[in-house]
Amino acid sequence: MHFTSEQRLDDGVLEREFTLGEIPGILWTPALASASAQAPLILLGHPPLGVRKMYPRLVARAQHAAAEGFATATIELPGSGDRPRWPAAEQARADLRRAMEAGEPVSDEIVDALIIPLVDKAVPEWQAALDALLLLPEIGGPVGYSGGVISIGIRLAVVEPRIVAAGLFAGSFVPRAMFEEARQVTIPLHVLLQWDDEGNDRQASLDLFDAFDSKEKSLNANMGGHTGVPQFAGDAAAQFFTRHLK
Repeated sequence: MHFTSEQRLDDGVLEREFTLGEIPGILWTPALASASAQAPLILLGHPPLGVRKMYPRLVARAQHAAAEGFATATIELPGSGDRPRWPAAEQARADLRRAMEAGEPVSDEIVDALIIPLVDKAVPEWQAALDALLLLPEIGGPVGYSGGVISIGIRLAVVEPRIVAAGLFAGSFVPRAMFEEARQVTIPLHVLLQWDDEGNDRQASLDLFDAFDSKEKSLNANMGGHTGVPQFAGDAAAQFFTRHLK
């Protein structure tokens, strides 16, 4: 891990950009984090729109988490941002746009092509980033995962034992194969669902929630579209991580 820049935000949070091989990312640590006062870590997922485009939302989430004593980090997804183009992913996104603009159902084939290769590529990169982050003296365990492409969160919850709790956003397409993986998820979950999300199959989200085998799982459903998440829903997610990471 190579740090390329750093700045102090207005609330004292330290923001450092880094690269891990060809993968860029950002780490945020609370003002008081140190080798003697290590901060628990939350990995911040996001949709494949690029970290720069998502930065305002990511930094807001990071600052909110830092106020609770958490460090947070994110990495650029494969084929997004300044990373090399990924023709197969671009073709899958184009097929998705065409289907949605035509008012046609989004086929399982499109969803599989869009999501499964992304999960297969992104999850090992998240694990490599976690390896590097946990070597930093100011970062400690335990580790949580929050938001982003829900299928990435599902895979990480299954294969990464260092992640002990996850907050998932029910708002992205989920391949049928991921439902089987969801049945292997046993860590505590907090799932956020926007009831009127125009791009989300509500019933599929409810079925996915039902598939999780976690003994502790909660579904926070609120009225409104994809970007209408109320502040109190974010506060509930913060309380969830405080319970499980501190």
